[in-house]
Amino acid sequence: MSVKEETVLLPQIKLRLKKLSTERLRVANDFLAYLEEREESEATQELLAIPGFNAAMQSAKQQAKSGEVVRFKDIRRDV
Repeated sequence: MSVKEETVLLPQIKLRLKKLSTERLRVANDFLAYLEEREESEATQELLAIPGFNAAMQSAKQQAKSGEVVRFKDIRRDV
């Protein structure tokens, strides 16, 4: 979604939400939570589909656990 689309959609959504009863707000919140979960799940599936991603992630977790890390402030560059 583009920034322009968000700029138009979010105020419309807020107006609609303000008109709903508490019961309907709960339903809307549950539906939004469902959509959020689906989006996160789809993103996770995309990452897992990348060849070698899972092995690299496991290796990174093991390195972090064993302390084989470099502090961010030691490698960051002022850009």
